[in-house]
Amino acid sequence: MAYTEMLPEGQKIFSMQELKSKGLSQYKVHKLVSEGRLIKLNKSYYENADYCGEESDFYFTEAYAPEGVICLLSAAAYYNLTTFIPDAVDVAIPRKAKVSTLPSWPQMNIHHFTDARHELGVTTVTEGKNGFLIYDMEKTVVDIVFYREKVGIEETKEILVTYLKRRDRNLNRLLKYAELMKCGKIMRQYLEVLV
Repeated sequence: MAYTEMLPEGQKIFSMQELKSKGLSQYKVHKLVSEGRLIKLNKSYYENADYCGEESDFYFTEAYAPEGVICLLSAAAYYNLTTFIPDAVDVAIPRKAKVSTLPSWPQMNIHHFTDARHELGVTTVTEGKNGFLIYDMEKTVVDIVFYREKVGIEETKEILVTYLKRRDRNLNRLLKYAELMKCGKIMRQYLEVLV
């Protein structure tokens, strides 16, 4: 069986561990890299050059920031809460975590969150054989309000207004998250003005 048959073409990123579990030795992996079938991203992750499927910059998060969660404007764009298109992927990692290398593309903005902020509201999105971690919609809105100075007041307002128009919003969860993330007072002020 050809090595490439062991690589599902619907999967964009592979860890070295996954490749080994598929029966590929270090030698076979290097051979696939030299043939141009795999692209080495770093010492632990490879990109499938034969990938055919939906493209997303978010798939690269695991390779460069294994504990990374899509956050802030990138998450807001994913949920269609903003018309602003970020020029880099916003990724939250635990405060003490380190990122050794970052890709030149897609660009990534790394944000160090406290453990409590990093762990709250994480959800997994699976698209075929690909996936990534992202904060749920309410946690995204709470983070946007908390970091409104960094994000921008206009963007924050647009995201809140759009969120409030959504039928699938959960105001109880939003307020609970806001209290837990120490921005309940400012969140209630925003809601009073906008509702």
